[in-house]
Amino acid sequence: MAGYRKLGKNSSQRKALLRNQVTALLYNGKIITTEARAKEVRKIAEGLIAMAVREKDNFETVKVTAKVARKDKDGKRVKEVVDGKKVTVYDEVEKEIKKDLPSRLHARRQMLKVLYPITEVPAAAAGRKRNTKEVDLPAKLFDEIAPKYTARNGGYTRIVKIGMRKGDGAMEVLLELV
Repeated sequence: MAGYRKLGKNSSQRKALLRNQVTALLYNGKIITTEARAKEVRKIAEGLIAMAVREKDNFETVKVTAKVARKDKDGKRVKEVVDGKKVTVYDEVEKEIKKDLPSRLHARRQMLKVLYPITEVPAAAAGRKRNTKEVDLPAKLFDEIAPKYTARNGGYTRIVKIGMRKGDGAMEVLLELV
């Protein structure tokens, strides 16, 4: 007996489908899919959450100084004329950053192997391309999702049956984070 469901797809399509659904589940908190797919997605998602729970506190905070461009009230960079050329003005700012220890860094890279990158696009049409931002899903796993499940030993997701799908009669389920 095989260790996984084939889902009627070849290996590359199956991997892409599962990666996509795991990413959507962790980003949105719930997805609606078929029962067989949900059971496969659940395996992967619970593994990632367990990894995040294990490594959530495995970092050190470090103070660094960074050069940041000075901006005016409109959010544009301030320019200064030096030797006949326009040059951006920079300020030195001290920041505290989280520096991952080796095991947490490894966990982050393992997560990035599975999760697709997500870009948030603003709802307003004006400047849609300009205001987009990348979502750091491993950071969301470590900072938001893992702290909820520290006292829990597995069972991070729930499958709720919805009913039969109208088109092909497949059993549809709601897969959500508990």
